[in-house]
Amino acid sequence: MTSPTVLWFRRDLRLSDHRALIEASSQGPVVGLFVLDPRLLAQCGPSRAHYLAATLAALSESMGGALVLRAGEPSSVVREVCRESGATRVVITEDFAPYGRSRDERVERELAAEGITLVRADIPYAIRPGTVMTAAGTPPKVFTPFFRGWEASGPPAPVESTRGIDWLSLPTLTPEAVVAAAGGGRPELFEGIGDPTAREFDDVGEAGARRRLDEFRVRVDEYAEGRNHPGLEATSRLSPHLRFGTIHPRQVLDATVTSSESARVFRSEVAWREFYGDVLYHHPESRWRALQPVMERLRVDEGSEARDRFRAWAEGRTGYPLVDAGMRQLLSEGWMHNRVRMVCASFLVKHLHLDWRWGARWFLWCLIDADVASNQHGWQWTAGTGTDAAPFHRVFNPTLQAERFDPEGVYVRHYVEELRGTSAPQCLQPGGGAGLLAPPRYPTPLVDAARERDEALARFAEVRASK
Repeated sequence: MTSPTVLWFRRDLRLSDHRALIEASSQGPVVGLFVLDPRLLAQCGPSRAHYLAATLAALSESMGGALVLRAGEPSSVVREVCRESGATRVVITEDFAPYGRSRDERVERELAAEGITLVRADIPYAIRPGTVMTAAGTPPKVFTPFFRGWEASGPPAPVESTRGIDWLSLPTLTPEAVVAAAGGGRPELFEGIGDPTAREFDDVGEAGARRRLDEFRVRVDEYAEGRNHPGLEATSRLSPHLRFGTIHPRQVLDATVTSSESARVFRSEVAWREFYGDVLYHHPESRWRALQPVMERLRVDEGSEARDRFRAWAEGRTGYPLVDAGMRQLLSEGWMHNRVRMVCASFLVKHLHLDWRWGARWFLWCLIDADVASNQHGWQWTAGTGTDAAPFHRVFNPTLQAERFDPEGVYVRHYVEELRGTSAPQCLQPGGGAGLLAPPRYPTPLVDAARERDEALARFAEVRASK
């Protein structure tokens, strides 16, 4: 009788276009395993914990209830499941993040000591990190040459879904165990700040991903025009599904191929995710260190006043409506529109003069689509410490951004309750407008944006002078 294979699910929580599943099922019965890794769950806020729990429940349902959930240190759990099932192979989708790489190397060594093979059968990207190189044989430092090489590599088409899997059941925890195990590593920096609101999600799992993709594919040709307007339903909202692998980028790219410029712009956004994965692959230290070392010298504010400003920013009480709308959307939904993410990040770094890592930690804690490569390098791009050629002078004016991309105040008034009775353009102004017409319950501006922009540029000048 053929011994079973363990398919160790991680960021590939689907059954379609799943090359690791095809490999695992090629030799007989399959144990579908997900490990509740305490190290990862400790950094998981309530929104993402609930989203992951719902996603695992959907995956298990699609497997006829056969998903095996276990909690503990991954190498110990995987070996234990192999012993229980008699498996001699473990198949995975490869992880390229620093922790995932070291974890998998450790698991591979320990499995090999017991005669068990670890097989890497798929990747979570369209193109494998480390593939795109410059003519000099070095990784691209900025996006444009990466995108050219990425497109030239020709992302592969999806593979056929696997049918008739012989799933082998074992004792298991329930998905609710995710929520119980999460959140133990809440950073001290967040003391006094309310957690994101835990809520029910109606678009989880592979079926939810497919619905999202089907809804978006009919309007992909309008993407370039509408993607920057947070009050419109113009983006794909696929980032949580790509984060947890309920859909693969191969499937997304295959479904959105048209000849329009908008489709190419969307394709480039998928490539940004892959670029940041590539940057982290080559520079694992960039999780928490500036890619441009000289920028570590940038003077940032610290102490109790800085923490008070951080708390006001995190809770959406800055007095700048677009920033507050974004931060409140994050708290209520565990997600934020990408244009607004950039505005909020710029405000923290360049108007409040706080360390980009503070904001990156908060986003990692709150976002359901939190991805260490995209999150950290998105923050570094905005903070001027990362992959852009001349980024620090780009300071997003939160009022001008609101007037340009939310001119009717649709987005602002949806998320900022105090401004729902205030029409545009007043609702887009600092403090919700001036004088007697200012909403009485809305915060006054935390800072003077023009003055703090000048201060940010002065601090950057100090860095340049210190070279």
